[in-house]
Amino acid sequence: MGPFSIVSRLSLDVGILFWDILLTLSNLVRKKRRIGYVTPEGHPGYGKYWPEYRPPKETDSRCSCPALNAMANHGIIPRSGRNVSFVEVGHHIRATYNFSPSFCSFVPRFAARMLKKNYSEDSFDLEELDLHNGIEHDGSLLRLDSALEQTQSTKHIPFIEELLAAATGKDEKDNTVITTKDLSRILGKRRVVARAVNKEFSLSLFHKIFGSANAATLVTVFGGRVDDLHNFLHEERLPEGWESHIRQPHGITMMQLNKTILGIELRVREQDWAEAAREAAECHKGSV
Repeated sequence: MGPFSIVSRLSLDVGILFWDILLTLSNLVRKKRRIGYVTPEGHPGYGKYWPEYRPPKETDSRCSCPALNAMANHGIIPRSGRNVSFVEVGHHIRATYNFSPSFCSFVPRFAARMLKKNYSEDSFDLEELDLHNGIEHDGSLLRLDSALEQTQSTKHIPFIEELLAAATGKDEKDNTVITTKDLSRILGKRRVVARAVNKEFSLSLFHKIFGSANAATLVTVFGGRVDDLHNFLHEERLPEGWESHIRQPHGITMMQLNKTILGIELRVREQDWAEAAREAAECHKGSV
C-alpha cells in the first residue's frame, strides 16, 4: 500500500469519526423514534412485520455473527449468505437494528480491508468474515474457539444457555433481562476457560474490545430481554413483533455504543474464574 492510499484511508476514517460525533450531538437534541416505528417505512420489518424466517440450507453461508445470520435467515440480505455487497449490508444493518450511518459505513469498510477487498465494488460470503483474529476471535461469548470448532457458524448451545440463565435484571415490564454486569461476568469466564483448554489461545486488547462490543449489542439492540434473545441466539431469528430497542433518530453511534462497551470491558474479572478454568482444563485433558 502506497503513502497516498494510507493518507486517503486515514482521512476517510477521520471523516467518519467526525461524522459520528456530529450524529451523536444531534441524537441528544432530536426526538427519539416512536415505539412501533423504529424500522423505517419501506424496509423489511416496518410495522414489526419481518419477512418469513427460513433456517439455512446446508449449502448456505453463515458466520459467527447472529445479527448477520438472522438477516440472511429472513431474506433481508441474500438467504444464501453469498455475494453480499459491503455497501448494501451496511444499509440493511442500519435499517434492521438502527445503528448509525457512521457505524454502518465504518464496520463494512473495516471488513472489506480485512478481506483485502474493495468496499464499493466487491461482495463477500458470510463465512469469510470468520477469518481468525480478523473479526472472529478466541474467548467469544457464544462460540467455541476456532481451534476447537473450525466452523464458527456453529452455535455452542451450552454457552447460549449459560448466558441466558445468568440474567439477573428486570425491565419496567418485569421481563427478565441480561445486564452489562451479567455480560462482564460471563465474558470473564469465557476468556479464562478458553485460555485453559485451547493451546493456541490468543486474545489481543483489540479483540477484547470487539468481544465486549458484540456483547453490548445484546443490551442495546435487544434491551437484554431473555425471551427475545432466546429466539435470536438459538435460531438466529428476529422475534415476531420485534423492533430494535435503539430509538435514537440517527441510530446508536460508535461514540454512544462505546460507553456500553467500556462499561462491560472494564468490569470483566477473569481472576474470579480460576477454579472454573482448572476444572475445564482437567475435563479437557480427560476428553483428549
